[in-house]
Amino acid sequence: MKTQSDRVSQFRELHGHGKILVLPNAWDAASARLAQDAGAKAVATSSAAVAWSNGYADGEGMSRDVAIAATKEVLRVVTVPVTIDNEAGYSSDPATVAAHAMELIEIGVAGINIEDGTEPADLLVAKIKAIKAAAKAKGADLFINARADVYLKNLVPDAQKHAEIVRRAKLYTEAGADGIFAAFVNDMADIQAIVAATDLPVNILANAKAPDVATLKAAGVRRLTVGALTGRAAYGQALRGVKMLLDDGKYDAIFATAGDCPDFNKAFG
Repeated sequence: MKTQSDRVSQFRELHGHGKILVLPNAWDAASARLAQDAGAKAVATSSAAVAWSNGYADGEGMSRDVAIAATKEVLRVVTVPVTIDNEAGYSSDPATVAAHAMELIEIGVAGINIEDGTEPADLLVAKIKAIKAAAKAKGADLFINARADVYLKNLVPDAQKHAEIVRRAKLYTEAGADGIFAAFVNDMADIQAIVAATDLPVNILANAKAPDVATLKAAGVRRLTVGALTGRAAYGQALRGVKMLLDDGKYDAIFATAGDCPDFNKAFG
């Protein structure tokens, strides 16, 4: 059986030069197993979809205990490396963030996303350093994907966004991050410039304006995530089926995709 350290090493290899790791984000045990059985080489979670599936709003609306419990269920049913969307670490105190990260290491998580949001970049620098120091003290490791929200949160005027995300990428690299998540950067020139500015794997978020996987790989991007889109797609189809059933008394929308559902009894039996 692979150890947490083995999973981290495997996860790092999946980010190698010339590769692109495509992560169809999951939100529970079933969606994680679905992704693995469909061929995903690793599983990422979406904090938004995990929160919604447990009845909470995104944005650290759920507690760390709920997040840990959901993570344990994902880890229970998959064998590939798992990386967790850790939001901002569920605290503004670096020591508290590091303690939570150590708990994730203990249950077998290979990596985390951690975001700066609207907070100063120096705060995420402190969190990354605290996590890495705590892990080193225990002889452990964790892949930290540092999310720079310059574009996502419109933190600076458009003309300054590129320079600001490159600045943050350098800060997070120096702090010990293992990857840079450039959320909502869609322009190819900007993407290529960010890739050129760091030796770390760059993560792009899929959205309606993002280039396709082949184009991103050719540009040197080494990771693509879809965030809450898989969860949205699943819930959107469910809502469509329920509304047709209740409003029209018809089952067409339900049966349109019900047959595609994996045999989870067999998978989990």
